[in-house]
Amino acid sequence: MKNENNSRVKIIPLGGLEQIGMNMTVIEFEDSIIVIDCGLSFPSDDMLGIDLVIPDITYLKENIDKVKGFIFTHGHEDHIGAVPYVLKELNVPLYATRLTMALIDHKLKEHSILKTTKRKVVKYGQSINLGCFRIEFIRTNHSIADAAALAIYTPAGTIIHTGDFKVDYTPVFGDMIDLQRFGEIGKKGVLALLCDSTNALRPGFTMSERTVGKTFDNIFSEHRMNRIIVATFASNVDRVQQIINSAYKYGRKVIIEGRSMVNVIGTASELGYINIPENTLIDIENMKNYTDEQIVMITTGSQGESMAALSRMAASIHKKVTIKPNDTIILSSTPIPGNEKAVSKVINELSMKGAEVIFQDTHVSGHACQEEIKLIYSLLHPKFSVPVHGEFRHLKSQAEIAISLGIPKENTFILRSGDVLELGGDGGSVSGHVQSGSVLVDGLGVGDVGNIVLRDRQNLSENGIIIVVLTLEKRSNQLLAGPDIVSRGFVYVRESEDLMDEARLIVSEALEDCLSRNISDWTKLKNVIKDSLNDYLWKKMKRNPIILPIIMEV
Repeated sequence: MKNENNSRVKIIPLGGLEQIGMNMTVIEFEDSIIVIDCGLSFPSDDMLGIDLVIPDITYLKENIDKVKGFIFTHGHEDHIGAVPYVLKELNVPLYATRLTMALIDHKLKEHSILKTTKRKVVKYGQSINLGCFRIEFIRTNHSIADAAALAIYTPAGTIIHTGDFKVDYTPVFGDMIDLQRFGEIGKKGVLALLCDSTNALRPGFTMSERTVGKTFDNIFSEHRMNRIIVATFASNVDRVQQIINSAYKYGRKVIIEGRSMVNVIGTASELGYINIPENTLIDIENMKNYTDEQIVMITTGSQGESMAALSRMAASIHKKVTIKPNDTIILSSTPIPGNEKAVSKVINELSMKGAEVIFQDTHVSGHACQEEIKLIYSLLHPKFSVPVHGEFRHLKSQAEIAISLGIPKENTFILRSGDVLELGGDGGSVSGHVQSGSVLVDGLGVGDVGNIVLRDRQNLSENGIIIVVLTLEKRSNQLLAGPDIVSRGFVYVRESEDLMDEARLIVSEALEDCLSRNISDWTKLKNVIKDSLNDYLWKKMKRNPIILPIIMEV
């Protein structure tokens, strides 16, 4: 495609930068928009009671007539998790490889929107045309099968989005990354490369997934008399395959435990992405018919998530599995940044029950280290480098790699979510900013919990609440009952009766003062109660509980 009259293509990340998770990138040219990935992220510690975090799609809603479709690189939650929530507001077609689409379908079914959504499964090497874009799916390797990089042919030039990838010359399932195709596209000229930065700080190459299989074999042969429990990511089908291979080799039965694990492995085996020998899988109900050394359990919870199966076992609240001193537990993952505390808590709890916990060399990353990133750059020779997928330090590290390979500094762009990057033959620049950010999902409510509600929750959790109840007569505004004071999470009332009596006095005095001056406006009364009580409690206790006056009229 020739670049017509210096027309420019826009790249707008709506999530996935400054953080690991919530990936979503908009590519826009004149009246066509395509969206790459639609992921969620998990709440941080300060998001009390929040279940999930999804990207703000205001920009897409405002430009809905331009949006031609969503394209997915692979089936991890941080790339497909927000789909059901976003589709309820934007009904546009979805394009993905086979396993990725099967995992998306599972979500759409749960939210009962499968029938109303247009979906197309795309094969590697196949192209789809959306608006003025042509998108080609290229085979890559990752810690889930069917991962793809995208070549997006636009009137302004070719953009490559690697998705999450690594270079694995000996993958467990399927073929290795199609480096040849990257080379062919590179020869024709690439405008911009959006490359995975997760491991950009790590030198060298990422080990092949197969190396973990050898480690499992060794552990299994050394622990023939123990029950073995392996925790890993549900989506890492190749890892589960290798655990099953080792179990079969050593004559053990396999139990799969944890909702997401059961879902993914069920889907993968239906589609033929995992090969489970006959009579190897048993139901958890039948565990009692086998001895410990005949069993391997594959479970979720390798990240210390409080509701996942392994954490429930560690905390002795799992209905069917009790950890015993003879158990060997393998954690087959590395803690995601931010989860270290939760993981070490689970390891401690398991060790206290006498189990042996193994977490060395039982995992390899699904992301490219520095040498693989260099390989992709060298094959593609992009004009512009736009690091994606990572916190600022990861993005910065990749930008430095790009510069070391000869890409001019002014052609590398470290973006923030919401930035509008315009690229063309005549150069590139960040030309503006669109609304972006996080939408919080709590139960069935999407976006109804905002910063103010979170601030209140934090305040309640740190300082507690005091409720002041009083009754006034309708016309005369006489005080008929109260003020009564109820507190939750502030002080233990039985031991602080004097404090409460004094607080009641303070409120009574403030009220009498108001009523004697004929102030009958409720808002004013409430503010006076709040202020007087606040001052008293701060002076006495140096605490600021939330104060909620309730006035009733008779």
